[in-house]
Amino acid sequence: MTNFDDRLNISWWVLRIGLGVGPIITGIDKYFNKLTDWGMYLSPVATRVVPVNATTFMHVVGAVEIIAGLIVLTRWTKFGSYLVTFWLLGIAVNLLITGMFYDLAMRDVEIALGGFALSQLTAVREGQGMQLQPASRVSSSQVAVTR
Repeated sequence: MTNFDDRLNISWWVLRIGLGVGPIITGIDKYFNKLTDWGMYLSPVATRVVPVNATTFMHVVGAVEIIAGLIVLTRWTKFGSYLVTFWLLGIAVNLLITGMFYDLAMRDVEIALGGFALSQLTAVREGQGMQLQPASRVSSSQVAVTR
């Protein structure tokens, strides 16, 4: 990691910690229901499709969230952030199917965008991002004239 701007590094750490710890906390709470009754967010379609009761399903969801959060916090941040991104989009779809909770679905889509941003920052930080060609030496006045 060379020349990774400190401002981007701070952003990367904030996203990494938030998208790592957040799923772990909510995943653990799927077993205790202290933050909310998670079963109420499960769409009727999902309850008909999954072969277990809502509580058991939420325990599985919790386990996946804990694992995803842990992956974000390890050296596999890029993979974990993609996992969290797609997981959150799946949750948003589930919330939309309920016919309620549109605000929470929108929130999850916004958090998923943060997950995508983390994956992109991680790619650049690891040197796996697109190799950008250095801009030609053009003064800002020349750029303004050509616009």
